[in-house]
Amino acid sequence: MEQQKVTIKDVADLAGVSKSTVSRYLNNGYISAEKQAKVRKAIEQTGFQSNFFAKRLKTRESKLIGIVLPRMDSVTVGKLLSGITRVLEPEGYQSILLVSQLSSKKELESMQKLQQQGVDAILVDSVGLTAEHVRRAQEWGLPILYTGQKNAAVHCLKIDDAAAGHRMGAYLRQMGHKHAVFAGVTESDEAVGIERKEGFIAGFCEGRTDAKVDFVETGFDFLSAYNQAAEIHKLGSTVVVGATDNISLGILRYFHERGVRVPEDISVVGFGGYDVGAVVYPALTTVAFDYELMGMKAASYLLNILRGGEAEMTNLDMPLLFVERESVQNLMKKTLPINSTSLPAMM
Repeated sequence: MEQQKVTIKDVADLAGVSKSTVSRYLNNGYISAEKQAKVRKAIEQTGFQSNFFAKRLKTRESKLIGIVLPRMDSVTVGKLLSGITRVLEPEGYQSILLVSQLSSKKELESMQKLQQQGVDAILVDSVGLTAEHVRRAQEWGLPILYTGQKNAAVHCLKIDDAAAGHRMGAYLRQMGHKHAVFAGVTESDEAVGIERKEGFIAGFCEGRTDAKVDFVETGFDFLSAYNQAAEIHKLGSTVVVGATDNISLGILRYFHERGVRVPEDISVVGFGGYDVGAVVYPALTTVAFDYELMGMKAASYLLNILRGGEAEMTNLDMPLLFVERESVQNLMKKTLPINSTSLPAMM
């Protein structure tokens, strides 16, 4: 059976199901788990799916880009999507958005749905790359780009989380802080949960044996961080480092309600550079990321592939901007010795 002549009927005959069943499978309709397995196996054996979508990609028939986002109630996701749209819409492409709700399993299911709908390319703002993510990027007949995470085996676009963490750690070290609490997310998110945290610890503890970093796990959301703030405060650190600005803002709210002064009693910093961080009091010191630029670069990369360009990740470095505001106390000023010769003379 030649690959070019494979039809839905061929798949249906091999699977022992009707053509309508195969059609429902391809369009994400309901069929039993048993029939799903049969159709999937028949598709793999005939090469129908890869051939079918490769043809659509070549002819650019759909003008659709599939996008999988971890959540919608996020400042960073909104800016990322804004950047993607700024590039895709003028070129006549439309987006199909699916949300994984921070679930790796749902992320993979969403990718499957988009492939079955015949999109020209898929962009995934991933919560964590698995072996299955790698396999799909390598074997599926359409461009796939992952943002937010990194794996050398696939095409990815992400912020240098380790460098961002190190920059914040070095800054707080220079400000004289020796005990920090890092309020972060689970290590299932490698970028934020591991790289950003480890980068911070390295920068904060560099050249010192008396530096200490405690860790308290929170979610990404404001309320989760707020609910963990009591435990964080009990640890008695001089600074709290939120893995994202959203986490830091939840902690700031808790401190404000209980009369804990920032930065006089404790300092607070974050990552992200959200606009709201500049208008809260005290304004939040942070490492700012340009998520809209990331979205623009990601969309431009996919368009380049769809136009027959090379799949090279060039000119995709993401800038980091350190923003010093009001939420950190300089403890070095407290420890400077008083030089009696510099005091004004007593009259």
